[in-house]
Amino acid sequence: MVRETWQTRIGFILAAVGSAVGLGNLWRFPWMAAENGGSAFLIVYLVLVLFVGVPGLLGAFVLGRRSTRNPVGALHSLSGSRWWRGVGLLFLVTSVAILSFYTVVGGWILRYTIESVTGAYFAAPGAFFGEINFGLEAVAFHLLFLGVTAAIVAGGIRDGIERATTVMMPLIVALLVGLAAWAVTLPGAGGGLDFYLSFDPAPLRDDPFGLLRAAAGQALFTLSVGAGTMITYASYLDEGRSLPADGASIAVLNTFVGVLAGLVVFPLLFSMNVEPGSGGPGALFVSLAGAFAELPYGTALATVFFLVVALAALSSSISILELPVSYLVDEHGVERRRATFGVSAVLAVTGTTAALAPDLFDTLAGVVVDQLLTLGLLVILLFAGWVVGKDALEEYERGTGAVGRALGRPWLYGIAIVLPAFLLFTLVSGWTSIGGVPIAPAWQGGLALALAAVSYAGLRGPNSVL
Repeated sequence: MVRETWQTRIGFILAAVGSAVGLGNLWRFPWMAAENGGSAFLIVYLVLVLFVGVPGLLGAFVLGRRSTRNPVGALHSLSGSRWWRGVGLLFLVTSVAILSFYTVVGGWILRYTIESVTGAYFAAPGAFFGEINFGLEAVAFHLLFLGVTAAIVAGGIRDGIERATTVMMPLIVALLVGLAAWAVTLPGAGGGLDFYLSFDPAPLRDDPFGLLRAAAGQALFTLSVGAGTMITYASYLDEGRSLPADGASIAVLNTFVGVLAGLVVFPLLFSMNVEPGSGGPGALFVSLAGAFAELPYGTALATVFFLVVALAALSSSISILELPVSYLVDEHGVERRRATFGVSAVLAVTGTTAALAPDLFDTLAGVVVDQLLTLGLLVILLFAGWVVGKDALEEYERGTGAVGRALGRPWLYGIAIVLPAFLLFTLVSGWTSIGGVPIAPAWQGGLALALAAVSYAGLRGPNSVL
């Protein structure tokens, strides 16, 4: 079976940005920023994107391009170990967990895009969201969103994913720029800009570890790096591309869209005297919907806004669905359309369950995804740095210029030593107990270091960086 590749470099970059620019930026980012202090969260998030997200993104690119396989196949082929193949199944679990709630939210967005045309929810946005967020109607729209996603993935890399994302991404950015330029002119918008952009150190003093965990989870969620999707996308690359150049482009574009989303959301909220952070996961659908109801041309503006969010959500769901589909195609020789249908059938069931169970939805969308993405990136870093090791550096340098090569060895040491220790601490600091035994905060750092020592001792091999 001949394996597809991206037709153009810009097609790959836009598809990868599309994977990153989704609900993570337009739904989850404003919600998480509002709940974690606004500007303080933004600064920590930007730092983590630069020093954790980008190196991790390059690690995923290296594994994908060198193996030309999905995450499970990549870990197996590059290590020759069935044990690592088993570890790679983590990424399949993560993709199913994410899509099980993601397609439900995608269904909400489709519903709001349609209803915005008439302003059906303007009179009572809170009551409207409460009626449609969970239940049989939510199931129907979840299935519709999943169906659209599956149709694009079934079309293949060039004719399906690349063609769709090269249309969607420029449209998303253009519409967001227009919305942001309009939002900052609203009366009271200055308060939103101040909350979002003026640094307030209080959240860092009050709960530094909580803020760090939230920002790290958001950085990994938006870049799609811990989910394994970037391994899959990079597996369709040819060998002449500069991975550092592509990774930097993707991170910059993704961060730009995330910050731009905040420039739309927070001025809107403050212009309507809506408290940021109220509404949690439903903030986009209650607080903003109420704001549109009070504005001139509210139906047109709401339709454009939710269309942008729908396109962004679709671009991300495509990349996540591609992961298990590519696994079935690569590892089991299943025809692409049949693989897409099979995975979608599973997601139809899991997503329906989440659409009928609010507590399960909240758990998946919050702590489960944060922990799985952190663990996934930890696996990518340790595997690239310690198992692939010097071969990873060779792959990193392929097609790279002088500046990229100069940063190669620091990058390798960073992903092998510094970043895993940071992620272990972030992961462990979120654990309150093990087997019912409480973990005091003072012991969390020690536990993380102990886990790091065990990991390094077990991973050193002939390609080790040390």
